Amino acid sequence: MSIETPINPSRRSFLRNTALTSGGLLLGLYVNEVNSAVHHVARPEPAHDNAFRPNAFIRIDHDGLVTLISKQPEIGQGIKTSLPMVIAEELEVAWQDVLIVQGDLDPAYGSQSAGGSRSTPTNYEEFHRLGATARTMLIQAAAQIWKLPAEELVARNSAVHHLGSGKQLSYGKLAATAAKLPVPSADAVKLKNPLDFRLLGTRIGGVDNPGIVTGKPLFGIDVQLPGLLYASYVKSPAFAGKVVSANLDEIKRLPGVRDVFIVEGTANLKGLLPGVAIVADSTWAAFSARKQLNVVWDEGSVATQSWAGFTGKAQELFKQPGKDVLRNDGNIAQALAGAAKTVEATYSYPFISHASIEPQNATAWYKDGSIEILAPTQNPEAGQKIITETFGIPKDKITLHITRSGGGFGRRLIPDYIVEVAAIAKQVKGPVKLTWTREDDLQHDQFRAGGFHFLRGGLDAAGKAIAWHNHFVTFSHPVFKDGKASLELGSGANLSGDEFPGRWVKNCLIEQTPLECGIPMGPWRAPRSNVLAWVYHSFIDELAHAAGRDPLAFRLELLGDKGFLPGTGEQGIPYDVNRMKHVLQHAAAQAGWGKKKFPRGQGQGIAFHFSHRGYIAQVAEVTVSKDGKLKVDKVVVSTDIGAQIVNLSGAENQVQGSVIDGLGALIFQELNIEKGRIVQSNFGDYPMIRIADAPTQIDVHFLKTEFPVTGLGEPALPPLAPAVCNAIFAATGIRVRQLPLLRTDLSWS
Repeated sequence: MSIETPINPSRRSFLRNTALTSGGLLLGLYVNEVNSAVHHVARPEPAHDNAFRPNAFIRIDHDGLVTLISKQPEIGQGIKTSLPMVIAEELEVAWQDVLIVQGDLDPAYGSQSAGGSRSTPTNYEEFHRLGATARTMLIQAAAQIWKLPAEELVARNSAVHHLGSGKQLSYGKLAATAAKLPVPSADAVKLKNPLDFRLLGTRIGGVDNPGIVTGKPLFGIDVQLPGLLYASYVKSPAFAGKVVSANLDEIKRLPGVRDVFIVEGTANLKGLLPGVAIVADSTWAAFSARKQLNVVWDEGSVATQSWAGFTGKAQELFKQPGKDVLRNDGNIAQALAGAAKTVEATYSYPFISHASIEPQNATAWYKDGSIEILAPTQNPEAGQKIITETFGIPKDKITLHITRSGGGFGRRLIPDYIVEVAAIAKQVKGPVKLTWTREDDLQHDQFRAGGFHFLRGGLDAAGKAIAWHNHFVTFSHPVFKDGKASLELGSGANLSGDEFPGRWVKNCLIEQTPLECGIPMGPWRAPRSNVLAWVYHSFIDELAHAAGRDPLAFRLELLGDKGFLPGTGEQGIPYDVNRMKHVLQHAAAQAGWGKKKFPRGQGQGIAFHFSHRGYIAQVAEVTVSKDGKLKVDKVVVSTDIGAQIVNLSGAENQVQGSVIDGLGALIFQELNIEKGRIVQSNFGDYPMIRIADAPTQIDVHFLKTEFPVTGLGEPALPPLAPAVCNAIFAATGIRVRQLPLLRTDLSWS
């Protein structure tokens, strides 16, 4: 079946024409092959003449096939299934009649990036209205055909029904008439009552699942085209190093090698870094040739940087006032001096990699000033933008097809691999696919930034928190905007004075000091929150135990009765204290908090965090053997992400995945930096979590509330680390202040 249907006619024509015209581009053929292979309805190509297209996301053909466009990239978060479900619910279409098509980059679809758990909240209401508008027009079409009042008709299961007579017309039979009607005004469209939802909130399997389990070519790395060449791109081990010389002539003579050349590149850590491109007849030939490539690099000043150096510098900076004061309430010095008890602690965490299962890759063909790209990306707009900025190719000359991504976690928001394949494509004839090795992917990631926190807390005689001081030493790096370089905090390396408990403790000083580094940094699942939750909620636990208080009661007292806090400062998002207390109390009740007596070596820990508009609390139950082996026995998760769970199956998957992903990072993951380069190279020295290390049980609870629907890909991850570390303390008396856990001896006697 040919599905070049991202419904914009000009885009559809472009795909068809470039695929079939002599000498034209061939990527459209791959798009059609993937679409016909993986979508869960297989039918002959419908006639386009009488199709009903009420908007850019919906098409209904005369045979009843309903094609819905999924505009956001699918990176495993399930958005390709869940957002079309919203349209289908309001459209009153039978799910088995629906065909889901991944949309290309197209301004007709609006923003198409997938990050920050924003895909659902930014599209949810609009997609309801899109489906309801189409349903309204189909009812109007039936009313026109039957010459009956529209108020007497209802839509259900891909048909319009007249309840009085029992007659019905399928959507396919109504398509041609509906296509001639004007789009009704917003006040003429009535949305469904959520109590009447029949699709939303149910369990729907991912539309790509059959293709995944049968090995269909869904992912960017699967692309195969006639005449395709294969490329590898070798960059300096020390970040942003420049090529001085290389044995290019020797490499050109190797079997299967078509070309090898130097790319001058730029100093942009998120863009086209200098390197050597090898183009060959196969990925194997390109990878084999790079093993014999000898490059002399000018590594620059970054070669003097190391994690040990950063750590030493952080210890010096802790003794000085912070460069940036983010919050200064009350009198911290006076409060600490007068406290009945004070607690001090230093927390640190390393740089880590995204390590998605599919390494970075992209396919491109440059011809006559235009370029067509097929890539697994979270941010197609960024890919288009950087090509324009780097090569001067106008946006209307750039076509970008979005493939499914084999994991993203924020990594594929950065388009460095896309601009690399564009640079290579400009040098060769025909389509070329760039594939990173696993070593490339690990050592040239856009890393989660490391950080150091020096914390001091004060308690009064009643055990109440009266003082909080955090000096955060973080990382900045050079960024390039409009051709100019400046220093900027790394993605996820910033701190807000609004972060809990910044607005909750009377005497509070939050400071931040940046360290300049040449290490690329990018968003890692739940940026900032993924580490701040561990630091803050571990130290809050330290204060609770120092006060001799129950950790749950201490947290509830700290949250207090502030109610609703408007968004201020850098974070800028309102905080509803009552929602947080609700999930915290619910998680504690579901876990039997305070009702179990644990022997030494077993214990419970509790934590919560507000992240990406989601309110999440978790209780972890662990066992630590005398020789220090950790087993997470159970994790209870209570979530409040608003009034509606779109796809129950997908939502549970997101929460369970967040817990497991967070645990893997907590236990195992760290990168060492020496001479401006990453030491680790592959999964042999950068271990990922295995089944035996995963929690034995994960209980997920969704608390339905009357608030706008928000995302779920990220907010369930941050509370995991502090909940587990607090449970370790309860079990052993050992406090974890350095990540990963492998750095701490958990053995006890």
